[in-house]
Amino acid sequence: MSEVRIVAEPRTEFGKGGARRTRKAGKVPAVLYGHGQPPRHISLQAHDLLHAFKTDAGTNVLLRLELSDGPQLALPKDVQRHPIKGSFEHVDLVIIRWGERVTVEVPVTLVGNAESDTLVDQQLTVVSLQADATDIPGSIEVDITGLKPGANVSAGQLVLPEGSVLETDAEQVVVQGLARLTAAQVDADLAGGETAGGAAAAAGEQAQAGSSA
Repeated sequence: MSEVRIVAEPRTEFGKGGARRTRKAGKVPAVLYGHGQPPRHISLQAHDLLHAFKTDAGTNVLLRLELSDGPQLALPKDVQRHPIKGSFEHVDLVIIRWGERVTVEVPVTLVGNAESDTLVDQQLTVVSLQADATDIPGSIEVDITGLKPGANVSAGQLVLPEGSVLETDAEQVVVQGLARLTAAQVDADLAGGETAGGAAAAAGEQAQAGSSA
């Protein structure tokens, strides 16, 4: 897992006003902590952070922060974005040491094609793994080739990279196959709904007529 270098500048303004001015300058307010070190308030260039998150590692990208007193490895712990604009609001970063193991959430990607009569229902889009901080997989692939209705793949059946350990419940279903309705079944369901609706309307009219009498 390669590192992405980002220059980190010390941040002296705090509070909502300070954070707003930092973002207006094209930077992202961040805090760096961990391993017994006091929290350090820093700012990162927004375009550099966006570039880092566009790598295969996504938000599990290993960052090499260039600080005033030397480089420091870190992982994003919490990324806050604007609910409408999607721009970065704030980032929490955790200090990482070589050889350290961490627990992270890794995306699940489906590959292959299920049987033509199967509707694919993905229950989990991420799974929790314990892995080396410098060797976090970008994603976990699940091959659904030939998946049939009634079949499923549980978390315990996932093929994990060497050195990774599953933290998610092994019995939890990741993806399952459901029976796809045929055109005739859809028509029958629609017809049944119309019949039931008509009967209910007729019953309502009769009840209203009876009360009027």
